[in-house]
Amino acid sequence: MNIALIGLGMVSGTHVAAIRASEQGLSLAGVLGRNPEKTAEFARRHDTRAFGSVEEIADDPNLDFAIIATPPDQRTELVRVLSTASKPILMEKPIERTLDAATAIVEQCEMSGVPLGIVFQHRARAASQALKSAIKQDELGAIATVEIRVPWWRDQSYYDEPGRGTYARDGGGVMISQAIHTLDLAMWMLGPISDIQAVMRKTPLHDLEAEDWAGAVFEMGNGAVGTLMATTAEFPGAAESITIQGTRAKAHLESGVLTVTTLDGRKSTVGETAATGGGADPMAFTHAWHQAVIEDFAKAVSSGTQPMATGRSALLTHAVIDAMQIANRTGQKTRVIS
Repeated sequence: MNIALIGLGMVSGTHVAAIRASEQGLSLAGVLGRNPEKTAEFARRHDTRAFGSVEEIADDPNLDFAIIATPPDQRTELVRVLSTASKPILMEKPIERTLDAATAIVEQCEMSGVPLGIVFQHRARAASQALKSAIKQDELGAIATVEIRVPWWRDQSYYDEPGRGTYARDGGGVMISQAIHTLDLAMWMLGPISDIQAVMRKTPLHDLEAEDWAGAVFEMGNGAVGTLMATTAEFPGAAESITIQGTRAKAHLESGVLTVTTLDGRKSTVGETAATGGGADPMAFTHAWHQAVIEDFAKAVSSGTQPMATGRSALLTHAVIDAMQIANRTGQKTRVIS
């Protein structure tokens, strides 16, 4: 399948490597960036075509789908053009900066009948899928508590990039840009969060507009209660984790390894340790997970099935982050509207 890549920033190299490593008949047919000169140079370096506009991509009958990897504030018009032309879209998280804008994009694609997938690549990891299966098969028992931790680090140089960590470009800070992955993973396995209380702050370690630290207490639709802590201000950065306590066993997911410990002391592990970009280098992770997501989306497009992470499912995470921002402003427990 022929793929166009829109957005040539930090994660673009990961997408190129993922497409090139695939043995599923995927081809990088061309790229589009904001700067024509940089787009041409990127295309030369990767031996592909430089597109001049999103309309050129939308009108090309030889392109099977487009990957959007731009900053969130550039998504709406790109999606309008592509969906009007019935071009399937795989999009980096987040969908947009706010819940309302993200919902509008999802509804635009649904009205146009266009597949929309979101790159939540941690769903593709073996340990994540093993934990989801264990929960579905009731191996943990009734879920009592959940702990979500994202103790990451970013140098100030990361936030010196124009627009990064602002509401106008990104929609916020650590929650929508980093912790969104772990939050999505928790709800993909356990179901939605129903109510939340939150504090979101900017620490003295960074100069940015939005938050680099967030904490929350929440309740889930399945009756579990939980806590969340996410930051890019914990030097030198460590792996994100999800810990789930059930009435039969505890599960701990960290660095791609799942450890399940039953209440009678039996222990089992699944997965392999791998970095996820929690330290100063945000790109310190393998392209294999992106490759799995892209291959899954290509299969969904060709077969007419649902991709691993649909736009509609991704709105659940946007709704929680929106509720956290409201709870932070009001100081009140907030219902998650999704």
